[in-house]
Amino acid sequence: MSISRRSARRSVRILGVASATVALALGVTNTALACNIREFSAEATCVGDKGQIVVTDEDSSGTPAVITVFLKSPAGVETPVGQPQNVKGSKEGTTVTFDEDWKPNATYRIHVKAGNIVDEDIKPDLTTSSTACKTEETPTPSATPSPSESESAPAETPAPSASESSTAPADTSSNAPSPAAGDSNLAETGANSNTGLIAGIAAALVVVGGGAVFFGMRRRGANSSR
Repeated sequence: MSISRRSARRSVRILGVASATVALALGVTNTALACNIREFSAEATCVGDKGQIVVTDEDSSGTPAVITVFLKSPAGVETPVGQPQNVKGSKEGTTVTFDEDWKPNATYRIHVKAGNIVDEDIKPDLTTSSTACKTEETPTPSATPSPSESESAPAETPAPSASESSTAPADTSSNAPSPAAGDSNLAETGANSNTGLIAGIAAALVVVGGGAVFFGMRRRGANSSR
């Protein structure tokens, strides 16, 4: 065998090994980049008092997938939630949201269909928390309004002032006509009355009586001297 043939065979072997290595590497790479059910997850969340089912696709290969959500009843009956939604995953994660006012401890089945690669459910099924997004509000009894101070406490009677308490009671005979100022002065001095006339007559009678007594005594003395 010539040297050229040996070199050719070595070259073919080297190329074969290299090709096998490249094929193996490509196979491993494709397997790593292929869409996988383990790259999907789901959770029940709340936005205010509204519930949602959120599905996240972390498939870095970006394989388009269709997500379908079903509500499972205790009797095994399944009810679709909304419409199926398309998602294209990413390394950071891409999410799709299903509006659902879920009840506590409810069970949901999430199905993923990605071409001919994935056609499975996310395991395990999604079970919601024991607390709903919106709790029933217990009506609180309205507080009885307390009476105001003006209504609860009787109004205090104001105490009479010193000037009011010392004022003499009004004269009940206030309706009688009051005497004129001039009349009251004359009554006090005795003017404009019969007092002077009576006093004059009385004085005259005293004088007359005294004279009569005097003449009577003189006459009696004259008679006795005889």
